Amino acid sequence: MGAEILLLILLMSIAGALLGTFTGLVPGIHVNTLATVLLTSYPALYVVVSGFAEPGTVPVLISACIMSASVVHSFMDFIPSVFIGAPDADEALTMLPGHRMLMNGEGMAAVRAAAIGSAVGALSAMALAIPIQYIMLNGAAEIMDHITLYVVLFVSVVIIFSAEKFNGKILALLLFIISGALGVVCDMNILSNGLFGKGTLLFPLLSGLFGVPPLLRSVGNKGAPEQYDSEEDPVSPLPGLRGVLTGCVAGWFPGITATAGAALSASICREEKPENFISLVASIGTVTSVFSLVTLSVTGSGRSGTSSVIKEIIGDGLKGFCSEAFLLLLMTICIASAFGYVMTIVVGRGMSTIVDRIDPYKMSVGALILLISLVAVMTGLGGLTVLAIATLVGLIPQYAGTSRIPLTGCLLIPVILSGFL
Repeated sequence: MGAEILLLILLMSIAGALLGTFTGLVPGIHVNTLATVLLTSYPALYVVVSGFAEPGTVPVLISACIMSASVVHSFMDFIPSVFIGAPDADEALTMLPGHRMLMNGEGMAAVRAAAIGSAVGALSAMALAIPIQYIMLNGAAEIMDHITLYVVLFVSVVIIFSAEKFNGKILALLLFIISGALGVVCDMNILSNGLFGKGTLLFPLLSGLFGVPPLLRSVGNKGAPEQYDSEEDPVSPLPGLRGVLTGCVAGWFPGITATAGAALSASICREEKPENFISLVASIGTVTSVFSLVTLSVTGSGRSGTSSVIKEIIGDGLKGFCSEAFLLLLMTICIASAFGYVMTIVVGRGMSTIVDRIDPYKMSVGALILLISLVAVMTGLGGLTVLAIATLVGLIPQYAGTSRIPLTGCLLIPVILSGFL
């Protein structure tokens, strides 16, 4: 590797980190949305980047930007979950404990817990990435592929039966099936023509199920009390370490998101302290983001929106043990993790000093307008229809006072059906 490509990787990683900071802080805007936009505008980006880099390195450089954005997003998206009450789909589980800490004046402690969990997850995933890639390339991948259907079925059963009481389990099953049916329809990707061509209906589907309902609820939220920051670490690395194994599972098996992985982990090993639970979920989200790259390098298929876009851009450049592209993207993850940790603390401190003066109504309405506009631009009338239907389904657990976790059926049921078919 030459010094020039390393410098360019550093610059593209910083550019991606800034984009990931934006997507992480704006409620309802997922990093998958950014990745889709970058893929749509790839021809124009190729022309721009090839102006200061060798044409052969452009796919890796743009992939580095996307990978960096994904990692930083996994750090930053806890901030709106804690301070605004509008979580990203992967952090839906943390909204209640985060809000509870916020209303006790401990919002910054919640953010620090998330930052520590994400940092522990990122460091652990980077340490394990090359050994696991080697193991998977030497026969383990085939074994894992054979048990994929059974693992996804097991996670689905745990999600449904983790609901409290018999009526809760029935509602969880119904939500799982309904969201799954929406997922199957969206997999067909029909009627999704946006202004820049055919978009993915996964964006309005996940936004409607997970993003819009909490935004609608936060419209009527009362302001938070004044916050204080002890500047001490509220958690040890232990909760983050507990999330590493679950994050590896979520990063490998299709359909098992960080939310589903967190639900599984929470069902098996419950965390009583809210800050410990937040750190656990944060670790799972970041490990999932990193291990999606390992999975892509082994199987050639993406397990997340960002890794699927990287596959489209970089092709087979990641294949093989420790390919140059793989090592460069690991370097990107290292840069992004350091940036994400620092920015999470800095932005969290800033938010904690002004949160008691923020108007929840104006912020939530602004985020809703931005989200609906993006859906219209990227997926057209079909996407807006999916967004409306998914929002109605997403409002059910909110008004029933139950968990949103069964809504991950939108990702799990298509995987289950494809396994049987």
